[in-house]
Amino acid sequence: MTPMSALDPAERIILALDRPDGTAALALAAAIPGLRWVKVGLELFTAAGPAVVSELRQRGLRVFLDLKFHDIPATMAGAGRSAGRLGAELITVHAVAGAEALAAAQAGAIEGAAGAGLPPPTLLAVTVLTSWPAARFAAELAIAEPVPTYVNRLAALAASAGIGGCVCSPLEVAALRWAHPEPFSLVTPGIRPAGSAAGDQARVMTPAEAIAAGASQLVIGRPISAAADPAVAFAACCHELA
Repeated sequence: MTPMSALDPAERIILALDRPDGTAALALAAAIPGLRWVKVGLELFTAAGPAVVSELRQRGLRVFLDLKFHDIPATMAGAGRSAGRLGAELITVHAVAGAEALAAAQAGAIEGAAGAGLPPPTLLAVTVLTSWPAARFAAELAIAEPVPTYVNRLAALAASAGIGGCVCSPLEVAALRWAHPEPFSLVTPGIRPAGSAAGDQARVMTPAEAIAAGASQLVIGRPISAAADPAVAFAACCHELA
């Protein structure tokens, strides 16, 4: 396995295709030369279904399927199996589903991929969504632990269940990387290049800061997709990482 530090900068960037339909998502991806990875989330998957994942893969793109599975173990296993069969290489699950459900999702994903003649995908456990500010997290969810402590707890749970990595805020990357060396993958949303608006993300970093802290890959959406020229914005992010 190639160490993350040796990857081409374009392999580090996952473009979030947060579009309301498959046609718009495919057009955005096609407009960016050198793009390697795309994220298909709830909005796009609900609108376009599994077909959009297949089409993106046929175009040579690698897919991060970000549906954040959170259910009973049997359902998690079935969802993982279907996602693995689709060819998604990264698949999100909620760490709070618990160790049994996480292990079931992992086993299902490996089985689904193997049945389709594909390599096993990497499951990523979602810890605490990057939209949560600390004060509201504590007040609304009645969780007394500070966010970083809670994130560490969930990451350790996921690792013990055999999950291959976590999705986390870039502000938690350094501590998680210390506790979980490569090849454990740390994928970080909440990435905002210098000068970009934070939007609905509460805990953010620039691309270079996140990689320096130990992130494996970066999920970037609006700073690229909403730019006047997405191809130029993508190239600028790659240049920053280079």
